[in-house]
Amino acid sequence: MKKMLLALSLSGALLGGSAAWAEPTPADSAVTETVVSTSSDSTIITPAEQPANIAPAEEEAQADSGDTAWVLISTALVLLMTIPGLALFYGGMVRKKNVLSTMAHSFVATAVVSIVWIVIGYSLAFSEGNAFVGGLDKLMLMGIGPSAVQGTIPEILFIVFQMTFAIITVAIISGSIAERMKFGAFITFVAFWVVLVYAPITHWVWGGGWLANDGALDFAGGTVVHINAGVAGLVAAYMLGKRMGLGRESMAPHNLTLTILGASLLWVGWFGFNAGSALGANGAASYAMIVTQVAAAAATIAWLVAEKFVRGKASVLGAVSGAVAGLVVITPAAGFVTVSGALIMGLIGGVSCFWGTTALKRLLKADDSLDAFGLHGVGGIVGAILTGVFASELIMGDAVPTDMMKQLWVQVEGVLATIAYSGILTFVILKIIDLVIGLRVSSDDERMGLDLSQHGERIE
Repeated sequence: MKKMLLALSLSGALLGGSAAWAEPTPADSAVTETVVSTSSDSTIITPAEQPANIAPAEEEAQADSGDTAWVLISTALVLLMTIPGLALFYGGMVRKKNVLSTMAHSFVATAVVSIVWIVIGYSLAFSEGNAFVGGLDKLMLMGIGPSAVQGTIPEILFIVFQMTFAIITVAIISGSIAERMKFGAFITFVAFWVVLVYAPITHWVWGGGWLANDGALDFAGGTVVHINAGVAGLVAAYMLGKRMGLGRESMAPHNLTLTILGASLLWVGWFGFNAGSALGANGAASYAMIVTQVAAAAATIAWLVAEKFVRGKASVLGAVSGAVAGLVVITPAAGFVTVSGALIMGLIGGVSCFWGTTALKRLLKADDSLDAFGLHGVGGIVGAILTGVFASELIMGDAVPTDMMKQLWVQVEGVLATIAYSGILTFVILKIIDLVIGLRVSSDDERMGLDLSQHGERIE
């Protein structure tokens, strides 16, 4: 009691000269009188001598256990999207002689990107640097211990979560080069591409770079992941050239059952991708989950209707492709749009990506083997732009853009910058690799199949 009275006495002395206390209230006067009457029997403590425990110490930031648990689960779900999800999705669509090599792209890329990410990728993406790229102060995750936090989760968990995004981005690219690229060339490309292309673009959008400062909206990776990967895949397809026998020989999928299983795993894993990007077990994550489901469902139906109208039949491959299209389109908008916005975006995305994998593919004359650009590139572009249209005050509150046309320009700016940077740097990286070790397997190896020629294995 004596310490409390002394603290009150000191506070009154310190604040006594302030104009704000010129007219004390009756309650204040009573307290002052009580303090004065008792202070004569007490030792006065000067500010310099005041015990540190009188003022409450600022609490150290701590991770929230609920948020941490959700992001742990989301991280596993995003990794599930690549292995086995994307590996099965792509593996089922190639010819039998190339199944193992195609699935190996996703599996081994997971290993390569994991190492590159912790060595330098995370630092370039998320440490302080400039508007273009991060610095090297977090090289090999230096100084990041288990108590370091990123928002309400451990920073080390945030690092692993973002690692899975980098992994699936390069795995998506493999769909464009399937059945004809040297395995060693692909692995070399992955290592350099993550450092030179993926990390800088991630910094632009999520690491405090220039697009973030301009106000670009990308909740879970429409620009960073899908446009980036789609454009890189298209460039790689041009540089490799078309598969031998394309248009003359059957290139029918070897096993669509694998593709359906892979697409199903992608759909489930995408909840970690989108809802996990809220970085917490909260309403934002919940809303991101429902809009993800709605967009995927709407795009599936839209694709099947478009396919029925154009080709006369609605295919199973079309259904799974439509679902992936919807998931891609909603990715940049998952934390910004309402359910009705997601429904419209899914319908538009399904039709747009169907066009991207058919008419646009013929127009571009590129052998994008498994339609990485048609699904991810086109879907990412459509989703990024529509995010500026459907961003909702109901979801974003005061953070909602007040000028739709200005926001649309910012979204287009991000799209164009990503296309230009990813396209040019991908070309440069592939060109250097081609000059050093070569990009494409020999014609004999391609006829034999990459399973045997690159790995010495085959499916019986």
